[in-house]
Parts: sequence; structure tokens; C-alpha cells
Amino acid sequence: MAETTAASGRDAESSSPVGGSRPASDLAAPTVLEVLRRLDTGPRGLTEAQAGERQARFGPNVLPAHRADSWPRALLRSLRDPFTAVLLCLGLVSAAVASWGTASVILLLVAVSCVLRASGEHRADRSMAGLRDLVASTATVVRRTDDDLPPDVREIPVGELVPGDVIRLGPGDLVPADVRLLRAQALTVHQAGLTGESVPVPKDAADAAEGHGFDRPQLCFQGSSVASGSATAVVLATGARTRFAAAQGRADSSRADSAFDRSVHGISWILIRFMLLTPPLVLMANAALRDRGLETLPFAVAVAVGLTPEMLPVIVTTCLARAAALLARTHGVIVKRLPALHDLGAVDVLCLDKTGTLTQDRPVLDRALGPDGRDDPEVLRWAAVNAWWTLQLADLPTPDALDEAVLDAVDEDDLMAYDGLAALPFDPVRRLATAVVRTPGRLGTHTLVTKGAAEAVLERCALEDERRAELLARAARLADDGVRVLAVAVAERPARTRDYTPADERGLSFKGFVTFGDALAATAAEALKALTDRGVGVKILTGDHPGTAARACRDLGIPLAADEVRTADRVDDLTDTELRALARRTTVFARCTPDHKARITQALRASGHTVGYLGDGVNDLPALRTADVGIAPREAVAVARESADVVLAEKDLTAIGHSIAAGRYAGGNIAAYLRITLSSNLGNVIAMLGAGLLLPFLPMLPAQVLAQNLCFDVAQLAFAYDRPHPSVLRRPILLRPRDLLRFIVGLGLLNAVADLATFGVLALALRGLGAGDDEAAFHSGWFTENLITQALVMLLLRFGRRRAEGHRPGPVARAAVVLAVIGVLLPLSPLGPLLGLTALPIEYYLLLTAVLALYTAGLLAARARYERRRETGADGR
Repeated sequence: MAETTAASGRDAESSSPVGGSRPASDLAAPTVLEVLRRLDTGPRGLTEAQAGERQARFGPNVLPAHRADSWPRALLRSLRDPFTAVLLCLGLVSAAVASWGTASVILLLVAVSCVLRASGEHRADRSMAGLRDLVASTATVVRRTDDDLPPDVREIPVGELVPGDVIRLGPGDLVPADVRLLRAQALTVHQAGLTGESVPVPKDAADAAEGHGFDRPQLCFQGSSVASGSATAVVLATGARTRFAAAQGRADSSRADSAFDRSVHGISWILIRFMLLTPPLVLMANAALRDRGLETLPFAVAVAVGLTPEMLPVIVTTCLARAAALLARTHGVIVKRLPALHDLGAVDVLCLDKTGTLTQDRPVLDRALGPDGRDDPEVLRWAAVNAWWTLQLADLPTPDALDEAVLDAVDEDDLMAYDGLAALPFDPVRRLATAVVRTPGRLGTHTLVTKGAAEAVLERCALEDERRAELLARAARLADDGVRVLAVAVAERPARTRDYTPADERGLSFKGFVTFGDALAATAAEALKALTDRGVGVKILTGDHPGTAARACRDLGIPLAADEVRTADRVDDLTDTELRALARRTTVFARCTPDHKARITQALRASGHTVGYLGDGVNDLPALRTADVGIAPREAVAVARESADVVLAEKDLTAIGHSIAAGRYAGGNIAAYLRITLSSNLGNVIAMLGAGLLLPFLPMLPAQVLAQNLCFDVAQLAFAYDRPHPSVLRRPILLRPRDLLRFIVGLGLLNAVADLATFGVLALALRGLGAGDDEAAFHSGWFTENLITQALVMLLLRFGRRRAEGHRPGPVARAAVVLAVIGVLLPLSPLGPLLGLTALPIEYYLLLTAVLALYTAGLLAARARYERRRETGADGR
């Protein structure tokens, strides 16, 4: 016996999914007997000894473990951020030229940024850990303690299941492994998580080889659940050999750069080019025109540091971390990857499935139509009689979704007038159910009430062929309109005592159709309008029928032209270029496979869109990885949650709206910081280069440059705590390197003009520049002007702020005032002489006021021009 078992086990291992060489679906074609023989098992299940041997061979029935990064590993990973890398290089260069103060400040900022980012992502990993156990914990298995003993039905942990185990399934059970049905009674299975199909799928144990993939009626897969009916099945594959685990393996593959990654790399290269170009220019200019050598190297490095936005990693990480913490606290949204929050703010196309997002996972009654196509309440009454008495007499634990929708639409008291006698429950072969009742006032007569698929019911009705074809065509038109259709028929039979059988379902009198639509999600219509108002287009990628998806869109107020609904099979014949054009003008793609969803998502990204994808099933995994930001609800299958960048408390578009708003607020603050800092810094660098060529001394000492940068950096922290104007929610926020470069060059030149004008003011106020006190006065004057102009830039370049925010200044306004006060008072304070600063004559402040007034006018004109460009879409989306 041991030799036979071993041989059979080897055969199973080599020719079935048990051994990992073939997928579970390959066992659909063989008969039940052949499957049992290959797995060396039988209807009575395995013995404990066999189960133990297979557990040792195949391992526990668990998915490959997700390994979250440790805190130190997350800290090291944050060093790879390009912004951080730029600063780290500057810090090392500063240390190399003995600018210890500059190096210390820069390296401290790098450390703070890395700690903030690592802490935020580590916190998200801990939050996700609480969601990873939302899977089936036990299974009902048939096992024997010995070959000669009868089988015992018991509950065991899911992890102890092995190939060859015989299990039992009932309503509500999660399918714990890939299984082949041995027996099934009225079994329907929810497998939306695998295929996206919202309607429960009928399953049957027959040996027919119809269907393919997840649609094979003989197979049920891990990740699905029993909607109705019951079954006995044999386990084909467990653990890493299931379709579910294979999908998880694909989900762990590398993903393309997101919108944030592309923006960061573009901006980083701009900074790197400036950083590499500036010191050589300073050194060469001073050597050629002022005969200064390497003594100007610390100043050259200080200029490069002055150009670089040292606070950028800290500001970016703080903005994103604060927004992520607020989302988690107020809306239960977990942001697993902090940059994904910026991507959410940049999203202008959101791809999603219909089921569970736009609609609930249940149908509702649409209409009850008589044979003439008009509304007829009698049809609904007969459908309810069938649903009620089938439920009662067939001893079903719960009604199926369509019967529940019928019963919800009628008064239960109206059904009590009928006496139920017998029921023939629904099965996937007949595709109908019949209840036999005694109708009030009809003594000696039994009434058969049949309800089911239109084709199956009409086939059993006493109709002429022409009339039957007409009714079938009407049912098809209703289905194309996006509703599910059931036909209702009745028949009068003389009362009898013998049992009713399916043979009695003939010669029926057709009563009409009942149609069902999808129950709309309560918040979907309002959330869709909010997304549209914020410039986010919605694309529906669903496995459902195109008519069903189109009907849901129309009911929710989504305008659809005839050519905006496509079936995804068209995608297979299109080139990438053709698909990009089709994806832009199509709103609904129906009958999508996982590969279709991923390819459509990629086509939208290739068209220049920032794409978010909301999915909750195995069929969504490729698209979740392809999108700029993948979003999954908490109740999604585990592998979808692991693959997503953002996890929602519920599958609700309102939560996505809140997340997009948080991303845009954070992105708005980051964009404002970059615009203001880089334009101001570039202006200072140009002015420093010009002054270095015009003056017989350094325009500013390295210590003064460092002090000025420290003051500005501390003030800029206010951007991380600012709340931008609500106008930033109207359009996606995306950091575009080219647009940013164009902006900072224009504003930088304006800043440089203001600085050069300040030089003229200083010349007038000091009546000629020489050495000694004039050098200290020049440093002091430019130091004061620099901090005041930077404060003005902070106040005036926060776009969307056309008037003061309420009656209290925001954090940026307060920081700007403090910065200006420091610029005026520091040269006069006891710290001034330590930095080489001195008091200035009153004439300077009067002339500086005139320069600042002109500078303010120039800033306001530049802001107005930029806002006009934003409104017309010429700059950004």
C-alpha cells in the first residue's frame, strides 16, 4: 500500500498542480474519477497519515509571506531619494572644503528627512499588518484516522489542508484552496475578486469540459466565496501552487516609475546641473577678473548651497507625512508609500471597476413587465411567490441575490395567502426554479410557478415559435440595456399527492419578465461629480456585460456617447498607438481580462495622464502595478492590498476624493515651496556672480551666506503646515520640471534685478564703495534686502491667495513677517558684529523701500501672468 501511495503521489506531482508543473485548470477536462486517481484520494478523504505525509511534502496551505521592510532598511532606502542624494553630495563637498557649519546643517537636514520618511512608511506597514489576517481561518474537511474507519467531518485550520483533501462548502464559506467539485447542489460562487464578474457564477460537478480559466464550472479557486448552495470538493492545489499565489508572484514584480518619481528625477537633474555649474563659474570669474585663487572655494561652495533648496526633502516628507497621518486618522486611509500621496494629487484619470464602487454587490428590482411589455404588478407577485416558497420548502439557508431583491419589493403578507406544497430549487443545468402552491379559491388545483432564465422558461411555455422568438428578442434587448432578466410562467395542474419533478415543468403559461439593475452605491453620484469638478476623469474597466456597465453609468449621471462603450476584445487587435487614441475617448471597457486592464492603464499613462487605479481582486493586480498609484479597499484580497500604494477603509469613491484632496494640498505646498525657493535662490546666485565681478571684495562672507540660508530655511518650514487656498483642488497638482524651470528662470532674473538695484542703492547711501566699514555695510545692506525680498516672495507667490486668509495670517504669512524683522534687526543686534554685519544709514532704508515697492509690483505682475496661464491650461493641467 505504501508503494502504491508513493507511486500515485509521484504521478500526481508530475501531472497535476500538486507538483507545481501544471495549473489547476488543466485538471478540468478529466473526469472526477480520473482526478481522484491522480491525487490518490477518494470521496472518503485522506487518512491522517496521508495528510501528514503530504503536509511535509507540500508545506502549509499559506500564501507566500509578505516581508515588510525593517525600520533600518526603510531608513537606508530613503537615502536613494534624488533630492536627498543632491543634498548629501553638497554636504560632503562642504566638508571637503572645511565649511563645517554648512556641512553640519546640510547633513542634519538629510538625517531629519530620512527619519521622517522611514517612520511614516514603517507606520503604514504596521497598519497594514492588521489587515493581512482577513482570510479564511478554518475549513470543513473529510478525513479518516485509518483506512478501515469511516470518515469523520471536522474543522481544521486552513493551513493544514493538503492536495487530495475532500472538503465541504456552504453559503458564505471562503474557498480555502483551488478545488475540483465532486458534488454540488445549486452552487453559485462569488469570484469578482478573481474575474471582476459581479454576478455569482454557477458551478457544477459534471464532467463536461466546457469553459476555460476561472470560468470552468467544475473548479473553484482560492479567493472566491460561496454565494448559495453547497458542495463537496477535492483539493487540487494549496499554498504557493494556487492561482491566487501565482497572481501574488506577478504582483511582486517591479513597477514603472510613478508621476512623483519622474518629477523628482527631472527636478533633481536641474539642481545637479546648477550645482555642478556654479562653483566653477565663481572660481573662474574671480581668478580671471579679480586674481583670486582657491581662497574663493568656500564662497563658491556657499553659492552652490545657496542655490540648492536644502529643506526640500524635509518639506516634501513632512507635507506628505502630515497629510497621510490626517487621512489615516479622519478617513481610515492608509498611505503605504508616501510619494503615492503626491501621485494622488496629480491624478487626472481614475480607472475602476463598476461592482462595489459605482454599484453595491447586490441587485435591485427594476421593473415587472407583462407579455405586452407594459408594467404588470401580477408578474412581480408570481415571482415573489416562487422566491418565497422555494426558499421555505427547499430548505435553503438564504435566498439568492435576485430572489432577495424580489422579496424586498413586495409585502410579505401578500404571500401568506398561498399554501406552499413543493419546490424544485434552481440548478445550473435547468437554470430555473419551480414552486408548487395552492392558490386561494382554487380547490382541487395546484399552481406551478416557474422563474428562471428567459431561454429556459420560454422553452417550457406553450407558445408558437414566432411568439417565442419575439419574446426572446425582447429579453435580449432588455439585457443589452444593462438589466438582468428573469422570465415568469405558471401552470394549473390537478391536485395530486405524488412528488413533482422537472418533467412537470412544461406547457407553462408565460406571465412576463422581471428585470433587475445594480443597486447604486449611496455616495457614488455625489463622489463622481466631485471628482469631475476637480478635473479627474473616470474610466470603467470591468468584467461585466457592456450594457450592465453602461446602465450603471447612465443611472449615476455619467454622460455616455455610443462610441464610449467598448468590449475589451477590441484591445487585442490594436497597436499601442491605436490603443492610446481609443483609451482617451472611451469611458467604459467591458469584458476586461487582467491583461486588458493593465494595457489600457499603460496606454493612458503613455498619453500623458497620471492614472490612479482602484481594484480589489486578483484580476486587478497587473493594473494596480501599472498605474501611477494603486488603490485597494480594506476588504480586497490580500495580494491586492499588498500591491496597492493606498488602502481605503471602505470601497468608497468619497474616500478617494478625500485622498485626492489631501494629495493636492500636500502637492500644492511642495510646488509653492519649490517655486518660491528656487526662483529666490537663483536670483541670489546671479546677483552674487555679478557682484563678485564688480566688487573688490566678496559680496557676502560664507558665514553670512550660511546665516541667511538658515533663516530662510527655518521660515520655509511653514510651507509644511500651510493650508493652501481651496482653488488648488480644482486641478491636478503635478511637478513639471520644464514648467518649473521656465518659472524660476523668469522670477530669478526679476530677483537678480532687485538685488542689482540694491547695489545701486548701497552705492548712493554709502557714497562710493571702498574697503573697511564700507565692506561691512555692503554685506549688511544686501543681507537685509535678501531676507526682505525672500519674505515678499513667500507672501506674494502663493497662487490662489487673492486676499488674506480670513482674519488671521497663516503660518507662511507669520514666518515671512518674522523673516523680514530678522533681516532688519540682526545687523543692529549684538550678533551682527559676530557675522561681520553693521548698522546702516537711514538713507539706505528709504531708498530700499522704493526698490522693494518696484519689486513688489513686478512680483504681482508675474503672479497675475502665471495665474492666467494656469486658468487657460497653458501651464500645467
